[in-house]
Amino acid sequence: MIAFRDVGKTYPKTTAPVMTGVDLEIQRGELVALIGPSGCGKSTLLNLLAGLTDATTGTIDVAGSAGTDELRSAYVFQNPRLLPWRSVLRNVEFGLEQAGVPGAERRRRANEALELVHLHEHGDKYPHQLSGGMQQRAALARGLALEPDLLLLDEPFGALDALTRGYLQEELLSIVRRFGTTTLLVTHDIDEALLLADRIVVMSSRPARIKRVVTVPFGRERALDSVLAHPQFVPLRHEIRELLRPEVAASDPTVEAGAPEVLSS
Repeated sequence: MIAFRDVGKTYPKTTAPVMTGVDLEIQRGELVALIGPSGCGKSTLLNLLAGLTDATTGTIDVAGSAGTDELRSAYVFQNPRLLPWRSVLRNVEFGLEQAGVPGAERRRRANEALELVHLHEHGDKYPHQLSGGMQQRAALARGLALEPDLLLLDEPFGALDALTRGYLQEELLSIVRRFGTTTLLVTHDIDEALLLADRIVVMSSRPARIKRVVTVPFGRERALDSVLAHPQFVPLRHEIRELLRPEVAASDPTVEAGAPEVLSS
């Protein structure tokens, strides 16, 4: 469905590339997590797929659900970015309005998306009346209402408390599995990647390259408790931490590459 071929990116007025030689294939319906040190170019990969920027070198090939070379994508950020003067329902309708979806169809799809994230009774409220977790649910509903081929998630749960984050992670997994939505997730949380992803792409420090792709063996249907109890969870977690340690050290001189594993993810 998506293929990065020797992709590199250098921003204007800079000489150092953000990434170089990225080769990655993502299959339809797959959930792939990108993990790496801060500033290594994970979000740039999402922006390339969203069409917000262009690759400097290489190619990105896509195949949409209708067999075209275009993907209908939705982007969900760490900050919900809800419009404070619009109700929750009208926030969810916003992307549909921009796409020219007629009023009745727009309202139907927005209501269905709110029901998916368990906010159907809060559509007439305004963002300031919602908790942080509810605001992020609304942002996710706004993306789902577009019925995307591709869901791009840039640390969508990073600002939430651990309890809320765990519930939303499981809700997200249930939704994308139900609809077969191809999903690309940027995260700094190894546990989140292991809970949600089919594969985890471990990225190096700048210029970013793919250091290793880890296949997650927990099956497509999973829950947080079952993943934490799986005998391969701790070894995989350790493997990914050790892959990341020298990359984090390269991007942050306060981290020692050879230090023992004492930090919690």
